[in-house]
Amino acid sequence: MAHFAEIDSSNVVCRVLVVPDAQQHRGEAYLRDDLGLSGRWVQTSFSATHRKRFAGIGMTYDTQRDAFVLPLPFSSWVLDDRGDWQPPVPKPDGHGWVWDDANRAWARTD
Repeated sequence: MAHFAEIDSSNVVCRVLVVPDAQQHRGEAYLRDDLGLSGRWVQTSFSATHRKRFAGIGMTYDTQRDAFVLPLPFSSWVLDDRGDWQPPVPKPDGHGWVWDDANRAWARTD
């Protein structure tokens, strides 16, 4: 089965629907013409062969990267060239670290 994400005018994913394999080649047309669904549809896949990662509600479709991007985790983080959010300070090695956005630093949890 093929999967297509509906994208709103802000490029945010509203829903993801399954399209039969036989209709994958015309997925957007199938959703629009055969099922009567309006909107903009972009193919996604669990294997990340389409647009970096599987689309989920609330994700954004980045047209420049042709990728689905997770929601911004913290206001201080930036999007890298691969479409992943990065903290302004690299995470220290080991476990037990959480991001403290107020102080823009990693904090120990133990």
